[in-house]
Amino acid sequence: MASLPEIEGLSHDHIFLGASHDANARRTLWVVLLTAVMMVGEIAAGYWTGSMALLADGFHMATHAGALSVAAIAYGYARRHASDPRFSFGTGKVGELAGFASALVLAVISIGIGVESVLRMLQPTTVAFGEATIVAIVGLGVNLASAVLLAGSHSHTHSHNHGHQHGDHHHGDHHHGHHGGRDQDNNLRAAYVHVLADALTSVLAIVALLAGRYLGWVWLDPVMGIVGAIVIARWSISLMRDTGWMLLDRTDDHVADEIRTLIETPGDARIADLHVWRIGPDAHAGIVSIVAGPHLDRAIVEQRLIPVHELRHLTIDIHPA
Repeated sequence: MASLPEIEGLSHDHIFLGASHDANARRTLWVVLLTAVMMVGEIAAGYWTGSMALLADGFHMATHAGALSVAAIAYGYARRHASDPRFSFGTGKVGELAGFASALVLAVISIGIGVESVLRMLQPTTVAFGEATIVAIVGLGVNLASAVLLAGSHSHTHSHNHGHQHGDHHHGDHHHGHHGGRDQDNNLRAAYVHVLADALTSVLAIVALLAGRYLGWVWLDPVMGIVGAIVIARWSISLMRDTGWMLLDRTDDHVADEIRTLIETPGDARIADLHVWRIGPDAHAGIVSIVAGPHLDRAIVEQRLIPVHELRHLTIDIHPA
């Protein structure tokens, strides 16, 4: 029974949600509601007036409302299951999964816009410039309001530290503290990119429609569509790359290099094996195996790694030289 206090000291939670998780969840939910209201209004008005432009933009809004809803659901799921033991490192990466899905939706939308624009360039159709311009202006207003809601929390820094001093010095030591870092919430970023994509298409549409109405440049409408499709595709690829890397536990080279430098620079230790990966918007985990002399212990290693603010879960394994 004497060992029970030591075992008790080993336990800790694995909640690695972003510092602004709940605030971002509320922002996203408001944007979902705003987008849904706009979507229903446009579809209803389209049926009432017989305007295809209104209907088309309404159903286009529906795809974004769906993607934004996925982001909102991801926030709720991550919060509800934050302490679920089935998730080894918590639910900090649920947002990345939602962000990757949103990026795929954006890619499909960009392809759809590009194909439709090319078809309209080959077979020009009659455009109701007046109605379409009104739709684009209203849509731009909604997107700008949504962007303002989502732009309030892209980084958050906090600083407090507490580590658990426990365990054998050579096998499976854990340093588990809370350090401030950049809150890289790719779920919020995905929602923001959806809103920006809609805003971009609205701006390009307004320019093209005004040019078509007053200058007769009907060709500019499909050209602007192609430009918009290319820009949205670039955004989606960037988002898929960043979220995909995190989902695949890609090594964070910046943090890994910092750990290696801090441990090896004094000359009394050498890192034999190092794994560093992101487990939440502002949290990293690490496993480090060190070959060192008899005077280096876990406490010294932890002291050296204090400047690595991104580390929230670290396992230290020390082997004698």
